[in-house]
Amino acid sequence: MCGIIGYIGKEDAVPIIVDGLKKLEYRGYDSAGIAIFSGGSFDVVKQKGRLAILEERITSRLTENKPLSGHLGIGHTRWATHGEPSDINSHPHVGSRNKIAVVHNGIIENYKQLKERLEHWGVSFASQTDSEVIAQLAEHYYAGDLIDTVIKVANVVEGSYALGVMCVDEPNTLIAVKKDNPLIIGTSDHGNFIASDVPAVLKHTNKVYYLNDKEIAVLRGGEDSNSVHFFNFDMEPLEKNIETITWSLDSAEKGGYPHFMLKEIMEQPKVLRDTIQSAITGGDNKNILQNINVSNYNKIVITACGSAYNAGVTAKYVFERLCRISVEVELASEFRYKDAIIDTQTLVILVSQSGETADTIAAMREAKSKGAHVLSIVNVVGSTIAKEADFCLFTAAGPEIAVATTKAFSAQLVLLYILAIRFAHNLGKITEEDEKKYFEEIASLPDKVSAILEKIGSIQMYASTCVGCKSIFFIGRNIDYAIALEGSLKLKEISYIHSEAYAGGELKHGTISLVEENTLVVALSNCVKLNGKIMSNAEQVISRGAKVLLIGSCPQSDKESEKIYHIELPLVNELFSPSLSVIVLQLFSYYVAANKGLDIDKPRNLAKSVTVE
Repeated sequence: MCGIIGYIGKEDAVPIIVDGLKKLEYRGYDSAGIAIFSGGSFDVVKQKGRLAILEERITSRLTENKPLSGHLGIGHTRWATHGEPSDINSHPHVGSRNKIAVVHNGIIENYKQLKERLEHWGVSFASQTDSEVIAQLAEHYYAGDLIDTVIKVANVVEGSYALGVMCVDEPNTLIAVKKDNPLIIGTSDHGNFIASDVPAVLKHTNKVYYLNDKEIAVLRGGEDSNSVHFFNFDMEPLEKNIETITWSLDSAEKGGYPHFMLKEIMEQPKVLRDTIQSAITGGDNKNILQNINVSNYNKIVITACGSAYNAGVTAKYVFERLCRISVEVELASEFRYKDAIIDTQTLVILVSQSGETADTIAAMREAKSKGAHVLSIVNVVGSTIAKEADFCLFTAAGPEIAVATTKAFSAQLVLLYILAIRFAHNLGKITEEDEKKYFEEIASLPDKVSAILEKIGSIQMYASTCVGCKSIFFIGRNIDYAIALEGSLKLKEISYIHSEAYAGGELKHGTISLVEENTLVVALSNCVKLNGKIMSNAEQVISRGAKVLLIGSCPQSDKESEKIYHIELPLVNELFSPSLSVIVLQLFSYYVAANKGLDIDKPRNLAKSVTVE
């Protein structure tokens, strides 16, 4: 949530920052702003609404002969936490003496106390935000040394932050510092960058540094200077390794698709192949899997948030069926507060697309404090979770720009399958021949996903009939129920249609009272021994006026009627069927939202990476 971009160098900072904000808008789009050092002061343009409105204001400056231009600047795209979306509450924030400008991602937990103290000292505040406190506090502390000022501020504020800071008295310096929020430093021949994520700088460089918590990056620029130095809070120099980003700028572009979400759905066969190859055929994931001795553990706990949590619920069925080991799945936001019963014989598996999810990071640290070993599944190599976990498996999803996850979820799911199969073999629960057969099933998934994507028209057609639905319910049994959770979440995220997922057997325990004429019920049926059960559930809702979308590899019941629309899936072992069901669920959600004319990549009130509690 919230995107930061900053530049110092030889080029005009304005187009670089605006382009970077476009690449970061998935992190927040309530408002946006830019501050440029120009003519001895800060030139600030801030605007409520989407980035396009800010661009219009910047362009209009040209016709007014007041062009925005300079070689040092910071920009921000906001997902509101403290203070409603407005021009005033937008970032960057500048201190009341117009000396220091700041962009901030995170939450300052003690901002009220700091604000009261500053107001007592005569400081006037313009906004409702917690972030303005940082700019005002920095001006209060500033005595000619911006690095020292930033350290003092960081030592006083409580909470999480990623900061970009600049000062009119030091026009050749841009400072970045972070705690519990991602921030990278990019370096190129013409200048240096700070950013919340790689896509913001990839047009200019694929060489980046990942900041760790409580590390300061000092970027210098000017006619004869272009440097980056790193320090800790004791001002001791740090040596950091530069990372080379291997994916291309094209992978962060729409490539002709109307939305990133559709592009990312269509990329899933390749993502699955690459992820499977890294874990089975060869690569870092395979090496890591071989180094985990699962016999050391008597319990597995999977913890995550949102879609990653749904991947964990789905994986629980696979782990328990194959490994015969107890698996608990916990929401990370609850795990951190429940005093979980874990110890040195517990393996905690964290799942996070960004590797920066605040609640999941907190859950990881709680687990490690109790002696548990932690294995993470993430998509970002330099992320906090990737660095702090005992073991880390990386999905090969590449950049995912749409807020609603698709390809990253599928990659997480297939890695969890492979992990369960490896563990089952290591525990002696399946034979080597069984393992080989399961891996062959896994290897067939990309082609089967491609086959579903080739029949996209039938899904699109059916979705067009569901735009007016007020509520859509998803039902399934066993592992089908687990993936129904993700289908329901995806629909509500982007279509704003009320949706819930239920275990099929729970219909008669209250849920069926919500079913009325023309209610849509999406029924998933891939578990052979439960096909009859789910068809019975379908008949129950049809008799009460509902219509049913049936998704599965099972044949339709003899009771089928005009009330049932069946989308058949390629045959696959039922343990891995969620990887096929979810493709249909993603496409269904996408086309329902598209037919409503909604902004699918940027659903209201949501941001891609939840880096605050």
